[in-house]
Amino acid sequence: MKQVWVLAVPWNKDIVTTALESGADGVLVPRGYSKRVKELGLINTIAEDGDLKLGKDVVELEIKGKADEEKAVRLGQSKLLIIKTSDWKIIPLENIVAQSRGIIAEVKNTQEARTAMGILEKGVDGILINTKRLSEIKRAVGLIRSLSPSIKLKAAIVTRIKPLGMGDRVCLDTCTLMHAGQGMLVGNNSDAMFLVHSESIQTPYVAPRPFRVNAGGVHAYTLTPGNRTRYLSEIKAGDEVLIVGHTGKTQSAIVGRSKTEKRPLMFVEAKWGKKKVSLILQNAETIRLVDPSGRPVSIVSLRKGSRILAFFTESGRHFGIKVNESIIEQ
Repeated sequence: MKQVWVLAVPWNKDIVTTALESGADGVLVPRGYSKRVKELGLINTIAEDGDLKLGKDVVELEIKGKADEEKAVRLGQSKLLIIKTSDWKIIPLENIVAQSRGIIAEVKNTQEARTAMGILEKGVDGILINTKRLSEIKRAVGLIRSLSPSIKLKAAIVTRIKPLGMGDRVCLDTCTLMHAGQGMLVGNNSDAMFLVHSESIQTPYVAPRPFRVNAGGVHAYTLTPGNRTRYLSEIKAGDEVLIVGHTGKTQSAIVGRSKTEKRPLMFVEAKWGKKKVSLILQNAETIRLVDPSGRPVSIVSLRKGSRILAFFTESGRHFGIKVNESIIEQ
């Protein structure tokens, strides 16, 4: 996910407090002030003696010409870079973003933040907000949090549905209330996942639990923030997961509880072109996938030919990270 840092140099308690209350990821403070930040709340500090060491883990660089751009590309291979420019322009950042990662753009207002996040479509990896206007800090942090990346979902055709025996399945309860059309991406394989709907639907038998996704077997993968995958069995309270809407819009959520219980299971398989997607889910009426219009569809009503939303990716995964190698999962 994109990083949002706030500059508090010289030391400014009000700025740090606003950064904490707004949900920023870090504050850049003078040497010797990290302890004072921690007394106000838990947040990463960027300083010579901070959680991220300024000058070692993080390097500040002002772009004045082509030589500085080339230096930024070299440094960006191994360090986080705070890129400054006296005349804030898009072109220098485009050149650096195209060749590097870990780029944090220093911005003075929400408009500059919006532009930086849209450079070459993927945008910079984060922003450092340099303003003493507390309202502008709140607006800029809120903007970045609302600009979660979208993903492309496909309408896969169900080819196989099979009731199975008993097994261990995982239920994820988050600290976020989900709405109709929202859920999580879960699949038997790391390169293909169904959109499993949240339990936000009212039924005659069970009260809605819009914070919950009854996700699938303990072995299954789910897509998490940062375009990484994790096994459902390893997710625990305090971890971040990715909520996905039927339009592909995403947002991160904190897990409040993970429950693994023995339940009857069902196998669902579908195709999109030559690609396959499958998942083992709990066999229950309240477990739903999502059709292309965003309507939740109970798995007990699925039939061959039903159209269900799924996500496909080309690369395999190694420890949850995309890798460009041949990996066969079946």
